[in-house]
Amino acid sequence: MHTRKRYLPAATVLLVATVTACSDTAESLGPVGPVPEGLEQFYAQPLDWEECEPYSTSAATRQAFAADGIECARMTVPLDYSAPDGPTITVGVLRARAEDPGQRIGSAVVNPGGPGASGMAQAARMAQGSWDGRLAQRFDLVGFDPRGVGASEPGIDCLTDAEVDAERADVDEFDGSPEGVAAAEQEAREYGRKCAENTAHGERMLANVGTRDVVRDLDVLRSVLGDEKLTYIGYSYGTRIGSAYAETFPGNVRALLLDGAVDPEQDAVESLVAQYEGFGSTFDEFAAWCTRQRECALGQDPEGAVEAYQDLTRPLLDQPAPLGDGRVLSYEDATTGTVAALYSREYWDTLNTALTALASGQGRTLMALADSYHQRGPNGSYSNLQEAFTAINCVDQPPVTDPERYLNAQREVLEAAEFVDPGLPPSPARDACAFWPVEHTSEPHVPDVDGVPSALVISSTHDPATPHEAGVNLAEALGGGLVTFEAAQHTAFLTVGNECVDRAGTDYLVDGTLPPEGTRCTP
Repeated sequence: MHTRKRYLPAATVLLVATVTACSDTAESLGPVGPVPEGLEQFYAQPLDWEECEPYSTSAATRQAFAADGIECARMTVPLDYSAPDGPTITVGVLRARAEDPGQRIGSAVVNPGGPGASGMAQAARMAQGSWDGRLAQRFDLVGFDPRGVGASEPGIDCLTDAEVDAERADVDEFDGSPEGVAAAEQEAREYGRKCAENTAHGERMLANVGTRDVVRDLDVLRSVLGDEKLTYIGYSYGTRIGSAYAETFPGNVRALLLDGAVDPEQDAVESLVAQYEGFGSTFDEFAAWCTRQRECALGQDPEGAVEAYQDLTRPLLDQPAPLGDGRVLSYEDATTGTVAALYSREYWDTLNTALTALASGQGRTLMALADSYHQRGPNGSYSNLQEAFTAINCVDQPPVTDPERYLNAQREVLEAAEFVDPGLPPSPARDACAFWPVEHTSEPHVPDVDGVPSALVISSTHDPATPHEAGVNLAEALGGGLVTFEAAQHTAFLTVGNECVDRAGTDYLVDGTLPPEGTRCTP
């Protein structure tokens, strides 16, 4: 997930289908498998399945939760696993039952990444789509909103909707003067303070929203779903959840399919630079495609595409484009809308249309892309995706506190992805994680997964958000198999309808069969 103001990974959207009726009944299937001492009540809890509409927290989830054949519940977990007798929180869960109970293997639990994206919405969209019949027949499809995210309660809450709008429209963000840096860092400090102030349980909640705690919740979910071992599908940041689960609960893994991998060893700065290398490469792919079209907003010369793009967007630094509804398209929103469209080739036509309109002073299409990325609804309300994204990243890795390292990283980013270069000196202003009110609880490392069944990693050659090399590195770290998808695409399994990728992933999930070494799939 791209952001200019905070560190990243990525989210994605899937398609899948299955049919069943909602049960509206409490179901007790646990405890199953090993139960950590002191957590018996959580591992044995029943889930009260009901209609999903009350779980909606945004326009996007309202639409997703209107699907037929899905049911939802809330799972109770400790706020702090070191104090299981203390306060509790809930995790939202969504399920579409297997079509053939007689051949049912178990549950396939999905997480779409972010961090901060809704696994419930992901699973609901999958339940509306068209996906491999063997999976629909043999697995319950289950999505969960990680603690602090979406329907899980309490949610991470930092800014009001109006404050988010104002932050997105801010034209002073790129001020590298001493005064500008001081103002930016004060804003970063205030952001962390507001998160602690506005989120229920305050700093205690913020200290326990990281991947360390999400994998504990995931093991509780495995048990209450009645599965002795976990079958898991993780996308983007969700690959980090999968590898962390394998390291924490090695004996509880059945299968891990990890698509769009986050490199397990990269710290925040290394991840930032690698991701923008991906965006830069994918922008070049887009430019080469665009300049071959009859009409291209960037002209007909690929060599001049970056300069043409900058000519369209840099004026927004001084004069954001009015949209006629009281809002303006800022430089940051123009960049965000562009990056959003780079996640999948299917949006390249829309991006060309948006940039063509911008050349005439019209910014609505580009703003619509940015709004979709930020999950801003038609009524101006936001999901808490970006707030959870920041809170989770800030406790998942050590903060970058050295201004010089941050400045060097900005230089590397602008060199790797020239199209996002505003033409101003890079700023050494540190982000919110440098001033976060609680300590980090994890840090990058090669996971120790001795004895865990081999995972399957899927990685696209021109993935803009999680570069292909990260998938190679994760497969090696996990001792797993690798499928390479030769495309400009962020994640591929069940997302683009590629028969080669989907067949390899389904064979693995159903039978545990890894594809031949060196398997490559083409669009």
